[in-house]
Amino acid sequence: MVSIPLPTFPFLSQSHLQCQQTPVLKNPWSIGSHRARVRVRVGDGGFKGLEVLYEDGHGTVGISEFIDAMKDFEYLGEDEGGPLRWFCPANPGLPPIKDAPVLLFLPGVDGNGMGLLLHHKALGRVFEVRCLHVPIRNRTPFEVVHIELVKFVEAAVIVEHLIDGNKPIYLLGHSFGGCLALSVAARNPDANLVLILSNPATSFDRSNLQPFLPILSSSHHLSIIIPCLLSFNVVNLVKMALDGIDKEHHLLHKLTASVTNQSSPMDILKQLESMPRDTFSWKIQLLKSATRYANSHLHAVKAEVLILASCQDSILPSRDEAERLFEILLNCKVHYLHDSGHSLLLDPSVNLLTIIKGTGFYRHSREHNDVTDFMPPTMMELKALDNFNRFVSEITSPAMFSTLEDGKIVRGLSGIPNDGPVLLVGNHMLLGVESIPLVAQFLHEKRVVLRGIAHPVLFPKRTESSSQGPCSFTLAKVFGGVPVSFSNFYHLLSVKAFVLLYPGGAREALRRKGEEYKLIWPPQPEFVRVAARFGATIVPFGVVGEDDMGEVVLDYDDLMKMPVIKDVIKGFNQTIRKQDVFIPCILPKIPGRYYFLFGKPITTKGKDILNNRNEANALYLHVKSVAENCISYLIEKREEDIYRSICQRTLHQVLKGSHQIIPSFEP
Repeated sequence: MVSIPLPTFPFLSQSHLQCQQTPVLKNPWSIGSHRARVRVRVGDGGFKGLEVLYEDGHGTVGISEFIDAMKDFEYLGEDEGGPLRWFCPANPGLPPIKDAPVLLFLPGVDGNGMGLLLHHKALGRVFEVRCLHVPIRNRTPFEVVHIELVKFVEAAVIVEHLIDGNKPIYLLGHSFGGCLALSVAARNPDANLVLILSNPATSFDRSNLQPFLPILSSSHHLSIIIPCLLSFNVVNLVKMALDGIDKEHHLLHKLTASVTNQSSPMDILKQLESMPRDTFSWKIQLLKSATRYANSHLHAVKAEVLILASCQDSILPSRDEAERLFEILLNCKVHYLHDSGHSLLLDPSVNLLTIIKGTGFYRHSREHNDVTDFMPPTMMELKALDNFNRFVSEITSPAMFSTLEDGKIVRGLSGIPNDGPVLLVGNHMLLGVESIPLVAQFLHEKRVVLRGIAHPVLFPKRTESSSQGPCSFTLAKVFGGVPVSFSNFYHLLSVKAFVLLYPGGAREALRRKGEEYKLIWPPQPEFVRVAARFGATIVPFGVVGEDDMGEVVLDYDDLMKMPVIKDVIKGFNQTIRKQDVFIPCILPKIPGRYYFLFGKPITTKGKDILNNRNEANALYLHVKSVAENCISYLIEKREEDIYRSICQRTLHQVLKGSHQIIPSFEP
C-alpha cells in the first residue's frame, strides 16, 4: 500500500489533515493498478450546528489569492508526472458540521483542482471538500479501458459509500469535470449522488473554439493563440481585475488600477506557453472523448442534477446546453447566472453555497428534508437580502410594533417571544411584498429565521442570479421558506421553529377589487390544533400600507373574461393544485408606508384544544379577531404619523442621515 502524495500550498497544511489508508476494494469498480487512495478529511471537530448569520468566509479570498496559489502549485512548465490524486484544502476556520456530506470537485480540462479556491471557506463549513488534481504530464485515458479517470472517481465514490451509505456524495464538475461527473453518475445509477455541473462541456462540439483547434493542436508557439483564447473569456478577466482593487479608492484610480491589474491573470495564463508541446493536443482529445461518452450515456443518469449556466459564456453555449440537458435528464434543475463568463467559479459575485441552498440541493441523507436539511442564512446572505430589499425598504420605511405581556404596544419586536416554537399568523398584503422586510427585520433585530409556509410556485426548477445577487425564488429557500404542506408545518413546530403562516395564502395576496385588508382565511382551525400539539405560542399580526402603494384595476374575475389571458392563466396553473396564481393589473400610487403590529402572544400550552373542537374553534376565532384588530388599529393610528408621506421621510433622511430610524406615531 502506497500513500498518494499531497501537493503543498500556503492554505493546505498537512498537520491539519488526518490521513488513513483505504484498502483496495474487491468489486467491479476496483481501483485497479492505481496507488491506494488516501482518505483525507478535516480533523474530528465535532461541530454540531451553525449559528444564524454566521460568517461563512465568502469574499475573503479573491482572484489574487488564486493567482498566488497557482504559482505555489509549481507545475506549469515543470516535469510533473505521477498519479491522479485528491487533496483537501485546510480550512483556517471551523471544521465541517456534524454529518457533513462529502463534495468531490472535478476540475476543468486544466486538471489543477484549484478552480474552487474562492469557495473553499464557505463550502468547508457544510461539506468535506476534496479536489481532484491531474498532474500535467499525466496521460490517464478517459475511455472505458484500463485505468482511467472515470474509474478513479468511481473508486472515491465507492469508498465514501462504504463509510456512510446514507449520506449523499456530491460531484461538483466544472466544464470537462461536468462530463466526468455525468459519466460516473451514468455508470452508477443506484449511487446516492448529487451532481452540480458548472457550464458542463457536453456542448464542446458547438464551442466557439472549434475553429482554433486545428491550429492549437499543431502549433509549436502559443503566443498568438493565448490572446485569442483570453478574448473569449473577457467577462471573467474584467471581474478578476476589479476584484483586486480597493473599492474605497477614487473612481479614476479604479480605472487605472483595472488596466494595471489585467496583467496579473494574463501573466498566469501566458505561462501556458511553457507547457509541453503535446499537452494541449492531448487535453483536446481528452475533452472530445469525455464529451462523446457523457452525451451517449445521459439517458442512464438517475442522480439529482443542478446545472449552473453562465449567460455570458463565450467559450461554450452554456445557456442553450442547460436547456437541452434539462429536457433530457430526469431529475434536473437549472440556475442561470446572467453576468458570468465561462469560469463562473472564479467570479467573485457568485456565492456557490447560496445557490446550492437556494435551489434545495443541500441534504444529509438520501432524500432532501426541508426541515432537517435547512442551513441558517449567513451574514453575507443577509447583505444580499438587504440589497434585494433595498428599494422596497427605502420607499415604504416599514414601522414595526409589538405587544408586551401587559398589553403595552411598543416600537420594535421586543414583544415577540425569544424561544420557540412560535407561530406568527397574519394577513397578506397585495402580492405578498410585506414578507421580505418582515423576514429581514427579524434577522436584524432578533437573529431569528422565520420559516415561511409558501406557495409551491415560489420553488421553481429554474432560478437565476446576477452580479447584483440571487433572485427572489433563490432567497425564498435560503431564508427558510418551505412548500406548503401539513408535514412541513408539523415538523417545523416539532423542532421549535419560528413559523410564518398566512392562512389566506395566495388568494389573499392576489385579492380581488374591494378586498383591501379583508382576511380570507379558511373556516377550519387546523393550524391552531397543530400549534397546541407542540405547545406553540401563537402571535397574531396585522399589516397595512398596500392601499398607499397601488390599486387593483383588473383582478382575477376581470382577467378570466379575456379569452387569451384566460388560457394563459389556466395553462400556468394546470400543474398547481393549490390556489390559482395570476398577476393582477395594478395602478401605482405615490408610495406610502408599511406598518406592522404583532398582537399579544397567545399561549397554547396546557389548553385542552386537541380533544375539544369547540375550544379549538374559539381559539381560532380569537386569533383571527386579534389580527383584524391589529389591522384596524394601524389604519387608525397611521393618520397620526407625520412621516407617512414619502416626501417627509426623504427629507428626514437628507437631514438626519439615511441610516437613522425614521420616527412613526406614538403607540
